Amino acid sequence: MTHHLPAGRATAGPYVVDVTPGTAGWDHSSLRVLELPAGGAHTFDTGDSEWIVLPLSGGCTVVADDDFGHDSFELTGRDGVFDGVTDFAYVPRDARATVSSAGGGRFALTGARCTRRLPARYGPASGVPVELRGTGNCSRQVNNFGAAGVFECDKLIAVEVLTPGGNWSSFPPHKHDEHRPGEESVLEEVYYFEFAGHEGTPGLGYQRVSPSGPGRTDVLAEVRDGDVVLIPDGWHGPSMAVPGHHMYYLNVMAGPGAERAWLICDHPDHAWIRDTWPDQPVDPRLPLYTAPERSA
Repeated sequence: MTHHLPAGRATAGPYVVDVTPGTAGWDHSSLRVLELPAGGAHTFDTGDSEWIVLPLSGGCTVVADDDFGHDSFELTGRDGVFDGVTDFAYVPRDARATVSSAGGGRFALTGARCTRRLPARYGPASGVPVELRGTGNCSRQVNNFGAAGVFECDKLIAVEVLTPGGNWSSFPPHKHDEHRPGEESVLEEVYYFEFAGHEGTPGLGYQRVSPSGPGRTDVLAEVRDGDVVLIPDGWHGPSMAVPGHHMYYLNVMAGPGAERAWLICDHPDHAWIRDTWPDQPVDPRLPLYTAPERSA
């Protein structure tokens, strides 16, 4: 399996990124990125998966139709991933969904195979917890829009991570590829990357995945705008943002466990790094932005 998919490698049909269980060679997680021109629309069947429609740039209307009714959500969206928290829409399995955009834009469809059918819902930007994780040059910002315990899904877990230029995130390296109740969960994971440019120069970064056992995933990749890294197993991290260019990645996770939980195990050689965090300040560049205030 090719675990690093440079931009354009995972294109299929209307999607500039199309990662499904079938194309990834696993069982649960999906990610699609849809680009729409002004006035464009796209309809898809959700099948056996639940989906969150997340604007990366631009706004859209999301309509979900199924045997239970008709739901429509207006997403304000944002100019880009480095500009603000966005609202989003959840679309259940066994439905037909249409994404349309008057102004055009780019939209992530984060998905997971599931068994329960939950109602279609709107997620306001004001309800997204913005977390500052780590300190010093391990500082990063996490937008927990689809985290377990934040927004109800059956299997899907999805978050956004913003790493200031020069920092390391997904560090210390960690894994979630064994079922150990209360300690570690089995989750397939997709990383989708974007970078802030500087005076016309595109950004870039590096992603490491090291094997957690014989024959397991081993990746050292230079990543750029639109690249994807697939992580079925292994110690993943660091995700390194080169100086001068902020890094964004969208994480999509799902697995077979009955409990929807992000339980991780730190690499034993690097776990001590967490103990240094209380002695250092958070990078003063963070947060890059905060969620809007809730309306009264």
